[in-house]
Amino acid sequence: MQDEEGSLMNHLLPMISIYFFYLLGLPIWGAIIMIIWYSALITLENNGTLDNWDATRVLGFILMIRTKKGRVILERVSKYRKFWRGFGEFSIWLCFIVMFGVMFLLIFSAILSAFSPPEDPIPAKDLLLIPGVTSFVPFWWPVITLIIAIVIHEYGHAIQARVHGMRAKSFGLLLLGPLPMGAFFEPEIQEMTRAPRRERLRIYAAAPSINIVATYFVILLLSCTASGFVASEPGLHAKGIIVDSGAEEAGLEPYEIITHLDGIHVPDYDSFTDIMNSKSAGDEMNLSVLSRKNDIGDRESREIIVTLTDQLDYYLSQGIPTWFEEQNCENEEQCTDIYINYLNENNIEQGNAFLGVSGISSGTSAVDGYKISSTDDLNPLLRTVLFIFKPLELLGEPIRLEGHSMPLEERDLLESGDGIIASTIGTAGMLAIFDFLFWFAWINFILGFANLIPMVPFDGGQITRDSTHSIIKFFGKNMNPLRVEKIANRVSGLSSIIILLIVLFPILLANMLN
Repeated sequence: MQDEEGSLMNHLLPMISIYFFYLLGLPIWGAIIMIIWYSALITLENNGTLDNWDATRVLGFILMIRTKKGRVILERVSKYRKFWRGFGEFSIWLCFIVMFGVMFLLIFSAILSAFSPPEDPIPAKDLLLIPGVTSFVPFWWPVITLIIAIVIHEYGHAIQARVHGMRAKSFGLLLLGPLPMGAFFEPEIQEMTRAPRRERLRIYAAAPSINIVATYFVILLLSCTASGFVASEPGLHAKGIIVDSGAEEAGLEPYEIITHLDGIHVPDYDSFTDIMNSKSAGDEMNLSVLSRKNDIGDRESREIIVTLTDQLDYYLSQGIPTWFEEQNCENEEQCTDIYINYLNENNIEQGNAFLGVSGISSGTSAVDGYKISSTDDLNPLLRTVLFIFKPLELLGEPIRLEGHSMPLEERDLLESGDGIIASTIGTAGMLAIFDFLFWFAWINFILGFANLIPMVPFDGGQITRDSTHSIIKFFGKNMNPLRVEKIANRVSGLSSIIILLIVLFPILLANMLN
């Protein structure tokens, strides 16, 4: 009877999970594919095919495939024991620092959602960051880099295990249909259980740490790649054109290349500013412009005459910002004068020439932000801080750019430089390398960062459990070891539930309110 109930639950839980994702917004075709995949796994499991493949069905519809391959490489890499032990110790401290950061971001996100609930529900396809399914994650580059990243991740575990004398039972891959959901290293269980906790901490911490370290190494390579691009047509472009401005009336469009102002070449923002400072409101200025690429990839050149308007008048026409009123204005009558004085202090004065464009940028602006040299003017401490937080900046780029590593309009303005590698592989090759490195850094950081959520079964949860055990044992030196183990497991389990609720709170709140 109990076996029948257990079998029933094993079939019900995956179906309930699929239905749960459907309620969160999973498309009906996605639910149908998951049901077909689940049915196929059940069939293969019942007829013994999975056993022949040395594979196992886990969590209902995840296929876990084992392999003995990779152990020869593992033996070669792990022979540098002194280095890897040092890296393992470094990993513990790195993981604790990152885990505090993860906790801060999760709690901050939950508090922010409580006080300012999201206006739109979060689609189910965007919850798991699946390449080709998640709206802002394309398929090919993320899939390729994900496979490499999870291999690196699991080798991080395996190397530390071998360095500490444990054997590798197998490696493996976790699949949801054709999509890789993760990888695993399977040690000899008894050896892992008997290992000192400090050694286990090194094993758990090494994998996310190696992903995070790889992220920063790839960011340096990304910077070098970005430096290999030049503007296809030297000049400037505007990301936006102000309505009813001189630029709009003259017919200037966003992302058209401005090569000359009154016959003077403008290769950078400084030269543009110098010319604009020499003009006044009401002046006419001749712009030499290259259009955006047409269907065959060519640009058309033309000359346009722009009548410059007044810069101060434009800012006043936009109204006084709310934040300025709240901080500086006691009454409405004085506010305009105070705001004008504020603008004058920032060199926005009556009579200043205003072209009517926003986001003036150079032809390489799509990649300039990825160059480490872009922060050369800052002091070393600030440069270091910005580099440390660079991965967090990368995380938001695909969301902001709808799955791209750079704006498509500005991508068209790039070409490979005259360096040996850049000139050899050409623009298409350089862009391919850039995209690969971008997604490799993005996936590596996501994998390392997410694995440090202090919740079982993530590496962060295992670190939390063993650390809790060590703390309890330290303060309760006379406590029975079994009682210490029991308390540590309870604390770990409770913290995992709390963290899960914190993670789900913003998601569920957004979907309930919408």
